[in-house]
Amino acid sequence: MASNNFRIIVSSLLLLSLVFPSMAGNENTPAVGKTVDVVVEGMVYCQSCKHYGTWSLSEAEPIASAKVSVVCKNEKDQVSYYKAFQTNDNGYFYAQLAGFKMNNYLVEHPLQSCTVKLVSSPLENCSLLSNVNYGMYGAPLQYEGKRLFGKSYEAVIYAAGPLAFRPSNCPTRA
Repeated sequence: MASNNFRIIVSSLLLLSLVFPSMAGNENTPAVGKTVDVVVEGMVYCQSCKHYGTWSLSEAEPIASAKVSVVCKNEKDQVSYYKAFQTNDNGYFYAQLAGFKMNNYLVEHPLQSCTVKLVSSPLENCSLLSNVNYGMYGAPLQYEGKRLFGKSYEAVIYAAGPLAFRPSNCPTRA
């Protein structure tokens, strides 16, 4: 009788570990105190007049100090995160989303809920918004397998764009 009770207890514990895997050790769980940041990167260009009206970035020039915004929405389609970021001298932006939180992993995951929009260009002759890669209405994020690892730090890096402003005074085509 005691051996039957022992078997029942052992079987119950094994079943519980299958039903509640978090009770069993999981080596893929982040270490205590480890932070995982979300980062968005991309490029901002001035589109060539030759390719005005298309999505081509052939002959485009990077724009230093251009501003983009990262906008994330929650499951109720309300803005849950917004911040503007500036490009470096090469037109590249690295947007670390400090304070970004997900309440619903499926709906509020950055790939589903965040977009990047053009905000402003410092160039007077190239400051009109274009919708290249949906820069006017919100470029979707893409995961390209980039991650940064540290002892107590991890960053998942998503890409957006490339995005482009367009020149305001392109000659009309005949």
